[in-house]
Amino acid sequence: MNFHQLNIRTKRKFGTRSRTMTQVISDIQEMQSLMLQLRKSNKSIGFVPTMGALHDGHLTMMQQSVREQDITVASVFVNPLQFGPDEDFDAYPRQIEQDVSLVETVGVDYVFYPSVDDMYPAELGVALKVGRLATVLEGAQRPGHFDGVVTVVNKLFNIIQPDVAYFGKKDAQQLAIVEKMVADFNHNIRIVGVDIIREADGLAKSSRNIYLTTQEREEAVHLYKSLCYAKQLYDEGERRSDVLIKGVTQCLTSHTSGNVEEVAVYSYPELKEQKYISGRIFISLAVKFSTARLIDNIIIGEVS
Repeated sequence: MNFHQLNIRTKRKFGTRSRTMTQVISDIQEMQSLMLQLRKSNKSIGFVPTMGALHDGHLTMMQQSVREQDITVASVFVNPLQFGPDEDFDAYPRQIEQDVSLVETVGVDYVFYPSVDDMYPAELGVALKVGRLATVLEGAQRPGHFDGVVTVVNKLFNIIQPDVAYFGKKDAQQLAIVEKMVADFNHNIRIVGVDIIREADGLAKSSRNIYLTTQEREEAVHLYKSLCYAKQLYDEGERRSDVLIKGVTQCLTSHTSGNVEEVAVYSYPELKEQKYISGRIFISLAVKFSTARLIDNIIIGEVS
């Protein structure tokens, strides 16, 4: 299929609005030109950046954009800059036809589907580097990961120039970094964090869940259960971070075969380590199973 030419013009109804079925655009200049025309027509533009392999978490963000904005754009781009040398870039699932079919069901107007060669035609001469926010949690485990994230998000923001961009809270550190990037670089874009979408048993929806074995999938429910246990301790008045961390770690080591890579408590969105909890906090964990590394988190407490 030539996705550059996929352009279905028939109309369908979504709520009270008549919407054009999803158009897939791969060319950067064509995408920029189209977005310029839409802005001149005073259309509000919502944007959901993804790496594809879409699930209900992605679709929930897109549905929110469809409800709130005149036009919704989703991108599908597996960004090589945010993968380390020993990570799963080549194995990361790519299923564009299935992804397009899914976004059509929720009324997305455009899918931006560029190639790596188009996004990075040559070695970047100017590099973006995240500061302190990328030195903890996932940033410490995956050096350079968030530099790759902010690079591609900046490029996508410049191409799409949305009014609002939607990011999932499952990647809460990424959300905090994107919010800081938008403030630091004066992007005229509002960032909306969307709550984690979970399976019926509590496992956070993730494109990497497909890598779990049957046994690991059964064990993985304890990631969220351990976070709920930490919240229970917090609700009962516990404010010592080490007690919460110990409780989560014990739950994970007792009920999963994965390697518990990290359990941490940080302020949110400042991402400063908390010894004694005050204000709004972010309890984060990462567990490495045989071929899947899963993260999860819970944000609790009042804003200081």
